[in-house]
Amino acid sequence: MVQTLDEDGAVDPWRRRARRTRRQMPLWQELPLLLVVAFCLAVLIRTFLLQAFFIPSGSMEDTLLVGDRVLVNKVVYDVRDPARGEVVVFRGTDRWAPQVDEQPKPGVAGRLARTVGDLVGVSRPGEKDFIKRVIGVPGDRVKCCDSQGRVTVNGTPLNEPYVLRDSPLDLPPNPSECRSRRFDEVVVPPGQIFVMGDHREVSQDARCQGPVPIDNVVGRAFMVVWPSSRWNALSVPSTFDDVSGPATASSGAPPVRPTPQGGVLLILPLAAAIRGSRAFRTVTSSSAT
Repeated sequence: MVQTLDEDGAVDPWRRRARRTRRQMPLWQELPLLLVVAFCLAVLIRTFLLQAFFIPSGSMEDTLLVGDRVLVNKVVYDVRDPARGEVVVFRGTDRWAPQVDEQPKPGVAGRLARTVGDLVGVSRPGEKDFIKRVIGVPGDRVKCCDSQGRVTVNGTPLNEPYVLRDSPLDLPPNPSECRSRRFDEVVVPPGQIFVMGDHREVSQDARCQGPVPIDNVVGRAFMVVWPSSRWNALSVPSTFDDVSGPATASSGAPPVRPTPQGGVLLILPLAAAIRGSRAFRTVTSSSAT
């Protein structure tokens, strides 16, 4: 411990009392400060890095259930385009019918809770926020079905273990609704993706509402974080490994297949920065006492 000495070499009692006063900040003063810092960090992380989304419907069952919360990586598509098989959150176009969403609780308290939830990213999604799986990327030819009733991408049939309840085959295709499993071949336009829900019987998706611009994609859902019993990574199924063909990303480069833990890596630099700041404060405090 380094001590401050006066001109005669004795310990300066005034500086010692000042240091003791700084170390003894009351809890009622420290707690509000910590809460404000935590809230600001949550808003920054929600805005630029990660956000939790609530699942309001059964269109992605049984991969995602109603009430699940998923963690969404909001920066991954700043450096590349979405890849086949990824689960993405996006804003629907004008063609996409708004999903059913509960109204916020009436009164000032309900509106305040909704506002705070929006800021930190734990509220219910908006009526034009959707979550689906990417089936086709720009240039892909997507259609259904082959002789076994499977979706094909560039002529390659997809074995989709995540689809537990598929649409019926006996219904004729209808471009205005998604009840039928069968649909005509769609060539995914440049700068757009073809998305479908895992619960094909109830999902309203690109089969009848059209592809989605990549610019509308909020981020990639990479992990179920709540409830704790369903904590799991949302990895890319291996069935998409066999798909090849004319598909390219809008930038002209092939899409990069991420690892399931790709979004988690975003947390590491932030954690390192926090640890570094704590270490700096510890060293500074040690030098002053």
